[in-house]
Amino acid sequence: MATRDEIRTGMAEILEEIADVQPDDVSDEKAFQDDLDVDSLSMVEVVVAAEERFGVKIPDDDVQNLRTVGDAVSYIEKGQA
Repeated sequence: MATRDEIRTGMAEILEEIADVQPDDVSDEKAFQDDLDVDSLSMVEVVVAAEERFGVKIPDDDVQNLRTVGDAVSYIEKGQA
């Protein structure tokens, strides 16, 4: 099970690879669309990569509730418990 910091670091790596977001720009309060310019298609790729990396399932209905990096980190953290 990954720690919150490990999940955040992993999300930063995923966002850099998929959406060309600089890892230094990734923090809990950053919104995927508004702050990091992650469009809906890229968000699908981010979710799939996060599912594979962290071994969690994120149903499509829940993706719309993941507005910030912190939302995603918390969701993954709970999903691993």
